[in-house]
Amino acid sequence: MITDLIIVGGGVAAGLFGSLLGLGGGTLIVPLLTLGFNLPLREAVGVSLVCVIVTSSASAGIYLQRHVANLRLGMTLELFTATGALAGAMVAFLLDERLIAGLFAILLFYVSLSMLWRGREDVAAAAEAGREAAATNGGLSLPRPHGNLFVLALSGPDYTIRNLPLGVAGSVVAGIVSALLGIGGGTVKVPVMHLGMGVPLRVATATSNLMIGITASAGAIVYLLRDQIDPYLAGAVAIGVFFGAVAGARLQHRIHLQVLRMLFVVVLLYVGFQMARRAVGI
Repeated sequence: MITDLIIVGGGVAAGLFGSLLGLGGGTLIVPLLTLGFNLPLREAVGVSLVCVIVTSSASAGIYLQRHVANLRLGMTLELFTATGALAGAMVAFLLDERLIAGLFAILLFYVSLSMLWRGREDVAAAAEAGREAAATNGGLSLPRPHGNLFVLALSGPDYTIRNLPLGVAGSVVAGIVSALLGIGGGTVKVPVMHLGMGVPLRVATATSNLMIGITASAGAIVYLLRDQIDPYLAGAVAIGVFFGAVAGARLQHRIHLQVLRMLFVVVLLYVGFQMARRAVGI
């Protein structure tokens, strides 16, 4: 009974952070099951993919209703992410679990440091832009013209999409990573959209929440066919994830952007450290 409550509680925390940060919750679920309950990594990944689908389903509607997510951008990139997820699910059963854990740790360290560095740049850039706007046009800003009509169609009212090929390549990588590690690909999608494509962080996290359910579904099919998903365990975690994801989607707009970014960095660094320990056998 106590174990079940811990699993559900862990699902709530994973769903909350996953929805807030666009990660799908797998970033916490996989370490919870492998480090806390000694579940084999591949089985934990299978359960995590199911929970990522729940996170996306629970939060996507709220983000769309509030017009935070960029539906056109998300569905365009998801075509490539789902392809990567199918490929990653096939490869996952050929790799050693410690190698997968090591790849997971490296990815998380890189992403967290990139987000931390971008946060410093954004603060400085915002201050400089504010001074220039006040001196020139009273704080009003106009979107820059762009020659690519397709990219313009994907852009938002206050930002212009750039580096679409980078977004496509990153989406394929996100799909592969999602199926290998059970994380929904949000740890790749959010930084690629935010750092590489110029999408605001809140929009990137909300758009990622739209995409991760489809991505996880593509990978989960392969795990299900290989009988690598425990339905009892997946159901218990998914219950907690659902309530956490709904709460996260409703709270995101109330949390300051820098606080959101620091939450992202702290969670990724901690989980990266734990997975690095597992990779080296500690």
